[in-house]
Amino acid sequence: MTDLFDALEPPQVPLAERMRPQTLDEVAGQAHLLGPGKPLRLAFESRRPHSMILWGPPGVGKT
Repeated sequence: MTDLFDALEPPQVPLAERMRPQTLDEVAGQAHLLGPGKPLRLAFESRRPHSMILWGPPGVGKT
């Protein structure tokens, strides 16, 4: 049974999950790769994924 205060508790979802972009337009930066007509945007929008290697230092969001 639920009570009045159950609805007031915030969901126990990690911050990274709550802030993760849901669309390409929500991704900040990387306009040279994700802008209109650019390589990664074209690859994602074509819905035909291909192999790619993303390189960079730890913590920059390659995944």
